[in-house]
Amino acid sequence: MPVKLLKIIKGRTEPPLPSHLQKEDLKHLREGFDHTNKYFKGTVILSYPVTKLRDGTDFFKVVLQVSIFYLSYCNNFNKISLGEEAIPKNLNSHDTFVVAGFKLAKSPTARQDGRHGCHLEVSEEAGSAIYSVAPKYVYTPLNHLKDGTVVNLYGIVKFFKPPYISKGTDFCSVVTIVDPSNVKLTCSLFSGNLDSLPKIYKVGDIVRFHRIKIREYNGQMQGITSGGFASLTFDGTVGAPIVPRTSSKGYSFMDEEHKTVEDLRVWAASNLSISEPAVKLSGVQPMLFFDLTCQLVGKAKVDGSSFLLKVWDGTKCPYPTWKVPVEARDLEGEKVVLHRLRNLTVDILVYDNHVHLARSLKIGSFLRIYSIRTKQASADNEDASRIEFHLHGGTGYGRGIGVLPESNPDVKDLKKSFLPNIQSGSLVQLEDISSCTITSYLGRETNTHFATTSFQLVVCMGFFGLFLFCFHYFAVLTDHQDLNNTELKTILNSTAPQQYRIRAKLRTYKPQKLYQAVKLHCSKCNSLQEVPHGDELALILQGSAIPAPNPELHNTSWYDSVMWTTQDQKQRKIAIHFVRHNEMLQEPQNSLLMIEGGTLKEIWKLTKRFKCVIPVRSTEHDLDLLDLSAPFLLQGNIKYYGCKQCSTPKPIKSLSSMAAQRQPSWEPAEIAQVLGIEPLQYVFIMKFTLVDGTGALDAYLLDYEKFFKIPASEILTTDFLQQKMQMIMNALCPPGGKLDDLPWLECFIKSYNVRDAMKHQVYYQIFDTTIAEDVI
Repeated sequence: MPVKLLKIIKGRTEPPLPSHLQKEDLKHLREGFDHTNKYFKGTVILSYPVTKLRDGTDFFKVVLQVSIFYLSYCNNFNKISLGEEAIPKNLNSHDTFVVAGFKLAKSPTARQDGRHGCHLEVSEEAGSAIYSVAPKYVYTPLNHLKDGTVVNLYGIVKFFKPPYISKGTDFCSVVTIVDPSNVKLTCSLFSGNLDSLPKIYKVGDIVRFHRIKIREYNGQMQGITSGGFASLTFDGTVGAPIVPRTSSKGYSFMDEEHKTVEDLRVWAASNLSISEPAVKLSGVQPMLFFDLTCQLVGKAKVDGSSFLLKVWDGTKCPYPTWKVPVEARDLEGEKVVLHRLRNLTVDILVYDNHVHLARSLKIGSFLRIYSIRTKQASADNEDASRIEFHLHGGTGYGRGIGVLPESNPDVKDLKKSFLPNIQSGSLVQLEDISSCTITSYLGRETNTHFATTSFQLVVCMGFFGLFLFCFHYFAVLTDHQDLNNTELKTILNSTAPQQYRIRAKLRTYKPQKLYQAVKLHCSKCNSLQEVPHGDELALILQGSAIPAPNPELHNTSWYDSVMWTTQDQKQRKIAIHFVRHNEMLQEPQNSLLMIEGGTLKEIWKLTKRFKCVIPVRSTEHDLDLLDLSAPFLLQGNIKYYGCKQCSTPKPIKSLSSMAAQRQPSWEPAEIAQVLGIEPLQYVFIMKFTLVDGTGALDAYLLDYEKFFKIPASEILTTDFLQQKMQMIMNALCPPGGKLDDLPWLECFIKSYNVRDAMKHQVYYQIFDTTIAEDVI
């Protein structure tokens, strides 16, 4: 029983449905009636993976929806398809299905899921048929537009205004497009959601608009947004990858549309003069209007109607530039970076309607600022040779600010200009730094008892795109300025506990392989343990697959369940439980699911799509967490573990209280609290050997993220962070360096006692010290 594909052409299905089939209305669906010659039409709102019934029959479940005008709610139907060929490929939400020759049976999950009391059953034996209706969009050339119509169209951007706040509360964007008919259309697009407007970066981009309303004004056709408006944007460069830009989570883009985009690119290259005033800072002149692609390194409020943006593009302006006077405390951005780039940044003053967006920009983001004006300082100024940069108010001439993703080709070109034009100390490309390789665990020396303390240890680094500045590092003392320097010899001969200020050199540190410094720490019982590696975790999860999932625990009042059998030799049973909120499944990026019997690889795949994944196992009466040797939660690349000693795990059904919240956030700390878990924190544990000529002292470091300015939870999954961490330590303790050449460091250490039945020892710990970079 293969799935047949239908197309809608001029309101009719092509090929047409068999003539004996009649459409069945919702009100006529009754158990026991003959529906052999009936068909039902609905929209997909949810589908489940293929599983098997106990007799080995393939089982596939789809939830269809239909809205009926005389009901006050939407009724959802379960459609069960039996047979491998009846499983549609690439099934998307909002696809339309036609089910013919079905049987009606009572739904076993109606009470739990709140859907219709019956479901549709289809099978090849019953003569059933399934049709998937492919959306077919007709695109109207710009010279065929008519007043009052709602159309779909393609066009090449001739002019646009970046989104801005309109006089109301909506965002507005104005776009003028053209197509091979040589007719222009200006579109005024409004939305309360900034992300739903077209993501246009430059003139020459290609846009696809669905459901745009056409109206005639002063003899000219105009386009405005209507209900259901949607857009895709493509790079208009010939040969560039055809990758749609959109914030929509579901859209169709047919194979034939690839050719449409390619044809428009070729036509535009041959017939349009698309020239941008693209200028580097090194090429600016007074009295010039231009667009600038740059990176934001600082920002500050100037007054109620203007805002300062400090930017650079890797080149140097040939003229002295005006520096907008602002208080240092009001300037946002890394002070070290701002100082290092002081001769390469320019100040752009933005006014009026652009202030709101400028205030929200993130430091380090890549921008395209449209229609900047350069102005020479007035003659009565003491330095009339300086030039000023202004982005005036209003949206005339396309004035505005756009944020570019790092994947944008212009951003990639911008990064390439950073390295050769930095007129300061040496720079190192990350690719030239050898990354750490994981080969062993931290030696037992660092598994010493630690006194509980708070740290304020920070490393400041200027980081832009693919490059790191190599700086000298020195210690900044954040407190206890009344303490004088104490020699290490004196400290070693003193009783504990005490606090000291020292001046010393870092002779060695352990572990040398820095990833081995990452441990799991319980702040409640102060215990430390190793982070399980992949093989260990895989074995734990493999053991959790026994026993098989219990079907009696599926499809409860707060989660939907799907179970299937793997096709490998082991024939594993896997169950996934999707937690509902307000009787509905959340979007994947906001949702939590639980999995039984999945391998580590299968679970990692789920974490790429869903916000939270919890490994569970079936008991006789409920779902439970696995042994706490396994993570109680996975989110993104991070595995969250619980302390076996301090945790009192609760049944998984405790999560139903979170699902009932108005807007469940599924944050790890909240999940841990509800499940009775005392979470373990990822920490760096290191031993520093400090010397000052009078003695040598081992001081320990326990830090979550302040010392390296890197979260310890992310270091094991990111090569770049390992490289950054190694670079910092190489600056503090250069490999192969002689003792006389090592830099002097000032820091605070505290001594404390550790006693047991056999012996008493004194240990030392670094505290209240910030590692910063030397910008002198």
